[in-house]
Amino acid sequence: MSDYNAEDVRNIALVGHAGSGKTTLVEALLAATGVIPSPGNVAKGTTVCDFDPLEKELQHSLDAAITSFSTGGKHINLIDTPGYPDFLGRSISVLPAVETAALVINAQSGIEPMSIRMMKAAQNRKLCRLIVVNQIDAPDLDLAGLTEQIRETFGAECLPINLPADGGKRVVDCFFQPTGEGADFTSVEDAHSHIIDQVVEVDEALMEVYLEQGQDLAPEQLHDPFETALRESHLIPVCFVSAQTGAGIPELLEILARLMPNPSEGNPPPFLKGEGATLLPVTVKPDPSLHVVAHVFKIINDPFRGKLGIFRIHQGRMTTGAQILIGDARKPFKVNHLYRLHGSELIEVSEGVPGDILAVSRVDDIHFDAVLHDSHEEDHFHLASLECPLPLFGLAINTAKRGDEQKLTDALHKLESEDPCFHLEHNAAANETIIRGLGELHLKVLLRRLTEQFHVEVETHPPSIPYRETIMGKAEGHHRHKKQTGGAGQFGEVYLRVEPNERGAGFEFIDAVVGGVIPGNFIPSIEKGVRQVLDEGAVAGYPLQDVKVTVYDGKFHPVDSKDIAFATAGRKAFVDAVLKAQPVILEPIVKIRITAQDSAMGDLAGDLSSRRGRINGSETKSRGRILLEGEAPLAELSGYDARLKAMTGGEGTYSIELSHYDPVPANIQKQMADAYQRAED
Repeated sequence: MSDYNAEDVRNIALVGHAGSGKTTLVEALLAATGVIPSPGNVAKGTTVCDFDPLEKELQHSLDAAITSFSTGGKHINLIDTPGYPDFLGRSISVLPAVETAALVINAQSGIEPMSIRMMKAAQNRKLCRLIVVNQIDAPDLDLAGLTEQIRETFGAECLPINLPADGGKRVVDCFFQPTGEGADFTSVEDAHSHIIDQVVEVDEALMEVYLEQGQDLAPEQLHDPFETALRESHLIPVCFVSAQTGAGIPELLEILARLMPNPSEGNPPPFLKGEGATLLPVTVKPDPSLHVVAHVFKIINDPFRGKLGIFRIHQGRMTTGAQILIGDARKPFKVNHLYRLHGSELIEVSEGVPGDILAVSRVDDIHFDAVLHDSHEEDHFHLASLECPLPLFGLAINTAKRGDEQKLTDALHKLESEDPCFHLEHNAAANETIIRGLGELHLKVLLRRLTEQFHVEVETHPPSIPYRETIMGKAEGHHRHKKQTGGAGQFGEVYLRVEPNERGAGFEFIDAVVGGVIPGNFIPSIEKGVRQVLDEGAVAGYPLQDVKVTVYDGKFHPVDSKDIAFATAGRKAFVDAVLKAQPVILEPIVKIRITAQDSAMGDLAGDLSSRRGRINGSETKSRGRILLEGEAPLAELSGYDARLKAMTGGEGTYSIELSHYDPVPANIQKQMADAYQRAED
């Protein structure tokens, strides 16, 4: 039996930019609660959460790690997430497992791009949010200015719940017992008043007591409205710590245990049932007496322990020996072992209650985003999709040794099963196997794993750019396919018209044939021929998108008409129409965020301009650094990482994500079309 129930559970994801001190903060919390004898050190590779050899080498988290501790009678599950933008998908993917996202900010570096993106992701998921300002004892800080910057960036609902004192050597409470003095900025009394004013706004009865009767409010009276304010994003508490010295750690533990929501107090996860037109929202309750419903938010392919499926229980009680179904599968698997995670360590447990984060091993069919359950009533349950960034940074990959092709394929599929932002694709036109991620570091790490974990040697080269084709105007096309070979021939004639569909609407096929001039059984063959062109392209060999095709006339022969004849006629009539309909080649335009020293701004802007890009805005950061935001064609960013390092002395970093598709310049389109035509000839 568990020594706690669902009301005692707190699930917290530590999120934030690389270097904010999340892993060191986990060490401080574990040491303060007696889970480990003393805090580990990132530089020495002795931390609980950065246990992977590559993490120790790079001294940064590369994947989410899970641990837990108990304090104040509460069981706290902590998820330490990576802070590099290249691993954003691995950070976002843990959000369905928690009620609270705690953003950790380095007091020296201030608010950085990953901080903004993770706060936005947590807000979209309707999570309660907490901001932890770390390293408050560093020299030359402006914590008052940083607090104001936090409020400007994330909203006026961000209010200090405690304050640093004595130059960051300690903190003073502004909520539970606001009697301390000597805060480094503002006053405890003012901070206390501001946070109480914010909390009582969500409870009219309590506001009346507070305002009209002039009564002081105890923390117990404020608990429920505090939770409501968190759920409604009406309050984002800000607290201060130094994970290195331990200042503020006892106060943070009290906040986590007493104020952060349990599974019944946070916003319920967005579970859905069914598909398409029958899709309906469903409510999952953290009630241990109901059927089991759990969500798999992480997969690990461990070379020694097999496939690990890590999941959060949202409803019911899961025990060893239970028969559990995966999604709409009809064959259950038996839970032979249940594990709680402590970094790389698996601790066997006999059961899990709602709110628990546990793992099962060696279940081949388990997969990322799966719903686990023990009743056929839940066989179509799934969580609303995560809004993960589209992986655009790509490499074409092949084996260095012949005979390793299947080994490489198996390894790539395992890596893809673990990471929502790692995609594997095959470009048939270029005969390329392409891996895509969020950046150069993302793919470098995965390539290292291919070599070191899966023992596959590979070669890589830049892949083809994922161009698309579409049309800008309307046109008609016609083709008569007639073939006589001595016996039965082939005959099919097709008239069709094409027009642009709305951007992003995809392909639409309309049968407007009347009078039986083309028998209905041949219409699917025409569509098959049209779809062949959608895949192969008509202008330069790239997939066609956002096109509406209407077949309205044609002819058939009672003996010679066959499916292949109408497929051929449909394909060639479609090509004929597309080439008359102002065809354009579309190229991916990406948003690019560059962080570097401000002295390099002129070089960066000039270089981006030479790549047909532009700067849309800039933001001055601390310590002489600047954040540039702009757009550029993906095709022009080949080799950008090396160029950025050359312009910034190795200090610059960047991230990209898809913005939209735009037509390529006319001269480039002509070059691409001519090259395609020569290859076809």
